[in-house]
Amino acid sequence: MAKPGSWPASGVIAADGGATSAVWGECKGSGSKPYLAAAHLDGDKGPAYKCSCPSRKIPCKHVLALLALWSQGSVEPAEERPEWVAKWLSGRQSRAERAAGGAAVAPVDPKKAAATLKAREDTVAVGLEELRVWLHDQVDAGLAEVPRLGYEHWDRMAKRLVDAKASGAASLVTQLPQRGGGDHWPDRLLERLGMLHLLVDGYLAREEVDERTRAVLRARVGISTRSEDVLGSGERVHDTWRVLGHNDGLTPDGMRSRRTWLRGADTGRVALVLSYARTGQTPESPFRSGTEAEGELAFHPDGRRAVRTDRMTERACTPPGGGGIDQALDSYAGALADDPWLEEWPVVLDHAVAARTGNGWYVADRNGAALPLETGTLWAVLAATGGRPTTLAAEWSPKAGLAPMTLWDDEGRALAL
Repeated sequence: MAKPGSWPASGVIAADGGATSAVWGECKGSGSKPYLAAAHLDGDKGPAYKCSCPSRKIPCKHVLALLALWSQGSVEPAEERPEWVAKWLSGRQSRAERAAGGAAVAPVDPKKAAATLKAREDTVAVGLEELRVWLHDQVDAGLAEVPRLGYEHWDRMAKRLVDAKASGAASLVTQLPQRGGGDHWPDRLLERLGMLHLLVDGYLAREEVDERTRAVLRARVGISTRSEDVLGSGERVHDTWRVLGHNDGLTPDGMRSRRTWLRGADTGRVALVLSYARTGQTPESPFRSGTEAEGELAFHPDGRRAVRTDRMTERACTPPGGGGIDQALDSYAGALADDPWLEEWPVVLDHAVAARTGNGWYVADRNGAALPLETGTLWAVLAATGGRPTTLAAEWSPKAGLAPMTLWDDEGRALAL
């Protein structure tokens, strides 16, 4: 495809300084319409690619062919750019400005926003009233028949919750059939039913709790807050933010997610920055693990998830202050008091050592207390430390164990895991 004859139209877009900003082209396809391919080369976060072909590879073969032609000098500067190119580049610039806080946030009518939120809350409440009755039915019928139930039994309730715009509660329902744990699956299933019941009761009593708890309940049932609204009216905190690390996962609809955890050096405030990507793509990394960034974050109403309001200069930092296993569990318990449905929480352990027992691998502190280790990064931890104590930032989950994110070697250098 890297032949000029395959590209009836193409062009180079130059930036103010004369360097190439973007390359675009229209490639002959198998059908009547050409494939529209482009590459944006001067983005702050690296190049970006676009193509109208159905390939899931990024960059696809059409973009690679276009770049090959450009590198050979076969793509000439173009004074005019097609509408689809201009629209794509304009959209990228707008998103970059919003992320950096450079774009003005459109004013929001408080009365209209409150009315919209109230209507959404009422719709969700109807779905959760039905969920409450359904939960009582499951307990009344007993758990003995659960192994014989098909997924349709759970999916029917989940779909009704989706119709009621309670996608978060629907996701929790779809997790109910997972009966891992051998003979202990009834205990785990009953625990999940109980947490769902707590969510229902809490949400239906939302007018009787403080605003922060109400925000947590809204987020857990699936009522999200737009980043634009957070930038416009969210709580803002300025600090030197230590980047503890990140961990990846999957959303219920199959998208890849990245959880980046930060902790304020002065405030001690924990912040969670989320990013997403389609299947086959890698979520954006807004911060580098093991660094620190001074600046301002805007927090969602739940007080935990945050959005960067402006550009931050990252720099290497010394290992963050840590503690032992007891301190880590205390911090997790404090977070659970604010959000009982919390599944992951960042902890920093000093003098942490990977240790093996007959039951598997653990991370132990200097007092001999230990937490089970999620072994996905086990060999990287052992290779980096040689079994010696280290400062370790990890994500703790009672279900999955301790998932290491970043460790610091003897010279204080950070290693992202």
